[in-house]
Amino acid sequence: MSKASPIWLPIFFLFAQLFHASQADLGTASQYKPPYTPTECFGNDPTQFPSSNFFAAAGEGIWDNGAACGRQYLISCINSVLPKACKAGETIQIKIVDRAKTSQSRPTKEGTTMVLSNAALAAIALPNTPSLNIDFRQ
Repeated sequence: MSKASPIWLPIFFLFAQLFHASQADLGTASQYKPPYTPTECFGNDPTQFPSSNFFAAAGEGIWDNGAACGRQYLISCINSVLPKACKAGETIQIKIVDRAKTSQSRPTKEGTTMVLSNAALAAIALPNTPSLNIDFRQ
């Protein structure tokens, strides 16, 4: 009877962490349109927006008393109320610049985890999709 080499144990745990499903969270996203300023996080500062225009307002579930400001998330669309609205395989990085509850422009659906800019939503789903189920991780 042979025993497994101890070297394989750390490698196994490394792969388990890399491919463990709990590294990402599931949530919902809606969309908001300009005007995007002033924001709860950075006021009227035009440099708050990434050059990609991939940014979002945080819903109450991730707002964290303002600690969400400036956080970056990788997000992808899982599904939507509209058939085939998600762009399969697309993952984008967004920056939190605002709070959904107090944003200048209102979301297409209240109570979502994130409210995406026009550009961010269009990168992962058909434009003007009212809401999405998303996979996200910081």
